[in-house]
Amino acid sequence: MVSAAFAFLLLSGFVFAAVNGTMADVNTALFQSMELSIQLALSLAGVILFWTGVMKTAEAAGLVRSLAAIVQPILRRLFPDIPHSHPVFGLIASNMAANFFGLGNAATPIGLRAMRELRQLNGDKDSASRSMITFLALNTAGVTLIPTTVIAIGLKHGATNPADIILPAFLATVLSACFAIVIDRHYARKRSG
Repeated sequence: MVSAAFAFLLLSGFVFAAVNGTMADVNTALFQSMELSIQLALSLAGVILFWTGVMKTAEAAGLVRSLAAIVQPILRRLFPDIPHSHPVFGLIASNMAANFFGLGNAATPIGLRAMRELRQLNGDKDSASRSMITFLALNTAGVTLIPTTVIAIGLKHGATNPADIILPAFLATVLSACFAIVIDRHYARKRSG
């Protein structure tokens, strides 16, 4: 559905430019934006690679298991369907830590592994379990302390203090996570009752 909407917008833009005689401007903007997107991707790669390496090192050093043990009392309340000390708690903690440091790219594979583990715990393979829905809500609303991608974009474009985004981003993501938990609990009670 999204692909069809995107294709419609793209084609209608080209038709509009052709009718108005601005196709040359569209071509110029298209090639300039391609060049800028490559430059931006390369500049972000360093930041993403650094933090992904930090996460892999933390995982290899056992810090992820320690983090999972620390946050397990909170996670047990959020995921009551998961058996005590199940390995998926470590994956969920790792995913939350990656999101916390603004590493959406590093959080994605961890989140997919966590979702596979949650699916194995799910008795009904055709629908999402309560834990799967809760994890998806928390992952989507992930609390972010250091929005590394936004800071890197700010640096790339000459922001005088790109770290000014840290406090507003943190507050916004904490509020979105709280809202996600409230909505998740509301619908979980509604489904079970």
